[in-house]
Amino acid sequence: MHPNDVYVERVVDLLDPAANRILNMTVEEARERVLSSDPARIAEIDGSFALLARRGKHVNLARSLDRPMRYFLAKRAEGPALIVADRIDRIYEQLCKEGLGDQFHPSYTRMVPAHYLTEIQLIGCPDPDPTYTRYFTPERESLPADLDEIGRRYISALADEISKQLQALPSTEPIGVAFSGGADSGAVFLVTYHVMRRLGMNPARLKAFTLSFGDGPDLEQARAFLGGLGLGIFLEAIEADPGELNAEETIRLIEDYKPLDVECATMGLALCRGIRRRYPDWKQLWDGDGGDENLKDYPIEENPELTIRSVVHNLMLYHEGWGVGRIKHSLTYSGGLSRGYVRTYAPGRKFGFEGFSPLMRPAVIAVSEGIPFIELTRYDVPTLYSLKGEVISRGLRSVFGVEMPVFEKRRFQHGAVRKETLHARLPHQETTYRRRFLSLYQ
Repeated sequence: MHPNDVYVERVVDLLDPAANRILNMTVEEARERVLSSDPARIAEIDGSFALLARRGKHVNLARSLDRPMRYFLAKRAEGPALIVADRIDRIYEQLCKEGLGDQFHPSYTRMVPAHYLTEIQLIGCPDPDPTYTRYFTPERESLPADLDEIGRRYISALADEISKQLQALPSTEPIGVAFSGGADSGAVFLVTYHVMRRLGMNPARLKAFTLSFGDGPDLEQARAFLGGLGLGIFLEAIEADPGELNAEETIRLIEDYKPLDVECATMGLALCRGIRRRYPDWKQLWDGDGGDENLKDYPIEENPELTIRSVVHNLMLYHEGWGVGRIKHSLTYSGGLSRGYVRTYAPGRKFGFEGFSPLMRPAVIAVSEGIPFIELTRYDVPTLYSLKGEVISRGLRSVFGVEMPVFEKRRFQHGAVRKETLHARLPHQETTYRRRFLSLYQ
């Protein structure tokens, strides 16, 4: 293009505006804040959102941790075309409609990283790189090394987020919690139950949905958890058939190939499908995602890239991966939970559920990042693993007077079905899954 020619840029926003759940302002006000490029103003947006704001050739993008947001910049003779959506396949379909499909490859799509404002200038050829500005930076190690105080603050922040969400819903809206009897789903269920009672709401609206393929340990654990608290009436088992486990369906849905995420999303599909068959109109499906990330409760020994020092020294490592601007940060996928939450988002979205994990809200994450992990653990791995149960159980005792049982940590996919059954249906091989994903576009 000649320097004197005029670019005619095109921006296509395929995001569903109805999916935004902003609690303290209108979507228009939130979009104006994103356009301002002021990180302090963007940080004040409270809720779930994926927002595009544009002024001429300047485009700003921002999202919350629980909303995937992708984009693709295509070339046209008259100027660039920016396509923004929550899914890779939607971007591809739009490019094909515009006769630009030959430019597409899934690795050319980009994920807006959570907690960052992404700014794109639709000028020049080649186009300049986006710029990233962090808008959420919790203070690390700001709390005293007192587990009772940490637990009180963590559960209080969780209760505040649940309270806001409950009050934003219709007074008769049923609420389901994906429930295993583990510490995170247990905390979400129990805090929801007690906040509903505190607000004078009817807790009969609440259910704990537990997925079971008939041979996994979660159902018995869920029964023991709720039964011991006299709340067994809220438990509802969702029985599923191992024959329905299908890796190719999951890979097509989540558009990713990390084995643990494929396994988890496959369980999510089974749970959502089972609930939807039983309750055609159910909408609210809450979960405990983010709890492992907040309390840094992942088996370090399973990841050769990690040490306990890297885990406790890096801000939100499990939420964001190695972080924007780092060599191992994936432009296509982002990192950590910023990448991985699609395992929960996509199954829920497919079956028409409105998901919510209060543990992923910034106010709760801010408390967890304030924990003095180094002082509390002295770099001892078993001590780190024990913290989550201690923090949550002490917090529930302090805030609600509840003695929550704490069981051994187990992944979602290893609780609903035996590992042998799971791996017979889902081979644990990233290269296989990657090939299957790429074959969707060959």
